[in-house]
Amino acid sequence: MPDRGGGPTGPRIRAGRPSRRVRTLLMTLGVLAVLGMAFTMFAGFWTDWLWYRSVHYSSVFTTTLWTKIGLFFVFGLLMALAVGFNIWLAHRMRPPLSAMSMEQQSLDRYRMGIAPYKTWLLLAVTSLVGLIAGASASSQWRTWLMWVNGVPFHQKDPQFHLDVSFYAFDLPWYRFLLGFGFAAAILCLIAAALTHYLYGGLRVTSPGARATAAATGHLSVLLGIFVALKAVAYWLDRYGLAVKSSDFKATDNWTGLRYVDANAYLPAKTILFCIAVICALLFFATLWRRTWQLPVIGFGLMVLSAILIGGLYPAIVQKFQVQPNEQAKEAPYVQKNLKATREAYGIDDTKVTEYAGKSTTSDKTKLRDQVDDTASIRIMDPNVVSPTFQQLQQIRNYYGFPNNLDVDRYEKDGKDQDTVIGLRELNLDGIPKNNWINDHFRYTHGYGVVAAKGTEADTEGRPVFTEKNLPSKGDLGTYEQRIYYGEKTDTYSIVGGPQKEIDYSDDEGEKTTSYTGKSGVNLDNPINRAAYAVAFNEPQILYSGAIGKGSRILYNRTPKDRVEAVAPWLTIDGDAYPAVVNHRIQWIVDAYTTTNGYPYASRTTLGDTTADSLTATNNSRAVVAQQNQVNYIRNSVKATVDAYTGDVKLYQWDTQDPVLKTWMKAFPGTVKPRADISPDLMAHLRYPQDLFKVQRELLTRYHVTDAQTFLSGSEVWEVPDDPTNDSGSAVPPYYLSMKMPDQSAQAFSLTTTLTPNGRDNLSAFVAVDSDPRTSDYGKIRILKLPTSTTVDGPKQVQSQFNSQADIAEAISLLSRGHSKVEYGNLLTVPLDGGLLYAEPVYVRGGELKYPLLRKVLVTYEGKTAFEDTLDAALDKVFGVKGSTTTPPDTGTTKPPPNSGNPTVQQALQDAQKAFDAGQQALKAGPDWDAYAKAQKDLEDALKRAEEAQSKADRTSDKNSDRATDKTTDKNSDENKS
Repeated sequence: MPDRGGGPTGPRIRAGRPSRRVRTLLMTLGVLAVLGMAFTMFAGFWTDWLWYRSVHYSSVFTTTLWTKIGLFFVFGLLMALAVGFNIWLAHRMRPPLSAMSMEQQSLDRYRMGIAPYKTWLLLAVTSLVGLIAGASASSQWRTWLMWVNGVPFHQKDPQFHLDVSFYAFDLPWYRFLLGFGFAAAILCLIAAALTHYLYGGLRVTSPGARATAAATGHLSVLLGIFVALKAVAYWLDRYGLAVKSSDFKATDNWTGLRYVDANAYLPAKTILFCIAVICALLFFATLWRRTWQLPVIGFGLMVLSAILIGGLYPAIVQKFQVQPNEQAKEAPYVQKNLKATREAYGIDDTKVTEYAGKSTTSDKTKLRDQVDDTASIRIMDPNVVSPTFQQLQQIRNYYGFPNNLDVDRYEKDGKDQDTVIGLRELNLDGIPKNNWINDHFRYTHGYGVVAAKGTEADTEGRPVFTEKNLPSKGDLGTYEQRIYYGEKTDTYSIVGGPQKEIDYSDDEGEKTTSYTGKSGVNLDNPINRAAYAVAFNEPQILYSGAIGKGSRILYNRTPKDRVEAVAPWLTIDGDAYPAVVNHRIQWIVDAYTTTNGYPYASRTTLGDTTADSLTATNNSRAVVAQQNQVNYIRNSVKATVDAYTGDVKLYQWDTQDPVLKTWMKAFPGTVKPRADISPDLMAHLRYPQDLFKVQRELLTRYHVTDAQTFLSGSEVWEVPDDPTNDSGSAVPPYYLSMKMPDQSAQAFSLTTTLTPNGRDNLSAFVAVDSDPRTSDYGKIRILKLPTSTTVDGPKQVQSQFNSQADIAEAISLLSRGHSKVEYGNLLTVPLDGGLLYAEPVYVRGGELKYPLLRKVLVTYEGKTAFEDTLDAALDKVFGVKGSTTTPPDTGTTKPPPNSGNPTVQQALQDAQKAFDAGQQALKAGPDWDAYAKAQKDLEDALKRAEEAQSKADRTSDKNSDRATDKTTDKNSDENKS
C-alpha cells in the first residue's frame, strides 16, 4: 500500500482541528442552543402577555413593560455614552510621544496588543456598563411612574413647608438620579484615568511631570462634576432629614427631625453645600490654571468640614445642649411626630374613653339580660373548627378546607348572623391516583360553600350548619358553586377541551362537566401550547391528545396572586375571604397603598407588625411584601376575584388617597369607582385585619397626644401574646358583633386587647367598626382602663381558668386517654363598666379526628363558670337565668334526628346511658377506669348516630340535590351565554 503520510495503516489525521462533520455538528448545536434560549425568553414574555390579556389587564403589562424598556434604554445609553465619550476623549488627548522609561516600555506592549481591537474594546466596555446601568434603572419603574404621575397631598411638612408629595414622589426620584450621576462620574473617572495611564497621559514612576496638561484638565473636570454632585447630595440631605429614621425613646423607628437635626445637622448640610460648590468651581478652574493645588486644598477642606461640622458639632450639641434638658428640647419635634404619625396611619380620629373596668350595677338580672344585647358571642372559632368542617362536610377526599376559616355575616330573618364560612376547595393530595391527566384535566375545581352559625353549636358540640352537603344547599339560595379559583388552588388546570372534568360525586356516582367560562388562555394555537410547555416545563402540553379545540389553561389561581399580578403597586392583605354575592362566590381581597416617604411619620415593618399566632402557624395568612418598611398606609382598594371565572375587579375604596390617585393616573381604567360596588357586595366588605394590626401596634405608643407623656414612656402599651396558643406570638384581632358603651346597637367590629409594657394586666380594649354600611365604619374606639387599679388581662384570665381546682379537674378529665383539649378564641366584651371574657373549649377525643365544643368558659367581675353551653355559663356567672335564653338550634327544619330513624334513636339512647355512666363514675371515687370505658362507649355511640343520620340526610336530600344540579347547570348556561 502506498504511503500517504499517515503511517502504514492509513492517511495522517491532522491533530488539533476537528473534522468538517464535527464542526458542522458543533455549529448546529450552537445555533439550536441560541434558538432554545431565545424561545425560552420568548415563552416567558408571551405567556405573561397572554395571561394579562385573558384577565383584561393588558394595559398593566404594556405600561410596565414600556416603562422598563424606556428606562433601560435611556439610562443605559446615557451611561454608555458618558463612559465611551470619556474613553474616546482620553485617547484623543494622549501625548504624541511617550516618555522613555521602563514604565512606558512595559505599557507599549499593551498598547500594541489592543491597537487592532480598540474600536471593539470600546464598544464592549460601553455596552457592558450600559447594560448594567439600564438593568438597574429599569427596576426603578415604580419610582418613575410615581414621580411623573404624582398628585399633591395638600398637606405640608412642618419644617420646610413642602407638600408631602415632594417626599413621597419627588425625592425618591431625585435620589435615584443622584445615585446614577455618582455612578456615572466614578465610572468615567476610572475609565479616563486608565486610558490616560495606558497612553502616557498619567505617569507613576516616569521622570518629569506626573500628568500632562490635557489629562490634568480632563480629570479635574470629572472630579469637579463628582464634587458638584456631592453638593447636590448635601442639599437633598436637608430635606431627607424630614424622613430620616433613628432610634429614639419609645420607638425604634422614629422618623423626622429632632432638636439636633434642626439646630446642628440642618445648618451643617447648608454649610457643606456651599463648601462643595466652591470646591467644584476650583476643580473646574484647573482648565485654565493647570494645577491641582487649589482644588486639592478645597477638597481637603470639604472633608475636614464634613468631619467637624457634619459629625463633631452635632455630637457636641446633643451632649451639652440636648441631654441636660432633653424633654424640653425635644418636645416640639415629638409633637410634630405624634401628629404626622397619627395622620399617616389613619389613627388621628381615634376616640379614647376612660373605662372603669368594674361594674357598679347590683341588679344581676339586668346584667344577665344586657349580655345578649351587648354582644353576639361567637363560640365557633374559625381557627379551630376547620377539621370539624373537613370531617363533616368534606364528602370526598379530594376536597378540603383551609386551616383557618373566615368570619362573615349573612342576613337571616332581617338580622345579621355572624357566620363561620369556608369553601370546599380542590385537594389534589386526596384524589384516588395522581397522574398528569388527573391532576390537571379531571380534578380541576372544588364545589360549594359550607357555612355555620358562629354563635351556636348543636347538642353534640358540632357546628349548626346553615349551608351544607354536596351540592351545597341552605340559607344562601342558588349560586354558581364550582370553585376554579381559591386559596388552596396553586396548580394549573386545562379545561374546556375534549377531556371531561369530575364535577362532584354522590350516591349515584360521579358527575362530569366541562368548563364554560372565558377565563384562562386558549391553547388552540400551537405557538401558545409550545410556549406553555416551555414555561411550565411540561412537554406533554405540546403533544397531549387531551388538549384540543376549546381547551384553556387556568393558572395564577389564588386570589392574592391574581390581585397582586394585575396591581403590582398594591400591598395585599394576608386574609382573602369568600362571600356569596349576587349568586356567585366572590373572593374579597383588601389591598393597601403605602409609602415610606411621609415626613415625620414613624416607620413600621409590615411583616413584623402583622405577625401573630395565626401567621406563625399558617404562612399563607402573612401579608404580601412582608419586609416593606412603610410610614403611610391606606386600605385604598377593595378587590374581588370570581371563584368560577377568575375575573378580577378593583374598586376605589379610599377616594381621598393621593397615592391611589397617582397609581390610577399611571394605570388609567384599572380601578373602578366606588359607586360601582353593589349593595350585595357592600354587605360583605369589612375592615381589614392587617391594617388593624398595624394600627394597634402604633396605638401602643401613639394613643397619647401629649409630647411630655410620650417622652416619659409611662403610657406605653403592648399587644399581648395569645394565651390560648403556645407559639409566643401576638394574639390576633377578632371579629365580633358587639356594642361599645357609646353605641346604641351592635355593630360588626374588629376587636383586640392591649396590656401595659412588660405586664399582664389590661390597659385598653380597642374596637373598630367594621361594617361599611354604617356611618362609623373605620372609627377606632379605645376603652382606657385606670392605672390606679389593675384589671385582669387575657393571660391572667386564662391562667385563672387553668388554676381553679374544679375547672382544672374537669379539663383533666376531658383530656384523659387519647382526648385533647383545644381552646378557642378568648373574646372580650365590655359590659356595664366591667369586662366579660368568654372562651369556647373543644375536645378532640379518641378516634374522632375533629374537635367538638364541649364547654364554655366565662368570667366576669372575678366570677368564673365552666359549663356545657354559653347560656348555662352566663347564668352561673350572674346567678340568674337570662330571660332571652333559648335552646340551641339544631340547624335544620327537619324533625330531630331520633324521631324518625330507629338506628339514630338507639344510638342516642346508648350515648345517654354512656354519659350517665361516666357521671356516676366521677361521683364514685372517682373510678377512672369506669369513666374511661364510659367515654369510649359515648364516643362510639355518637359516631354511630352521626353515620346513621348522615346516611338518612343523603337519602332524604336526593331529590333536592337533583333540583340543585339543574339550577346550577342553568346558571352555568347563563354564564356561557
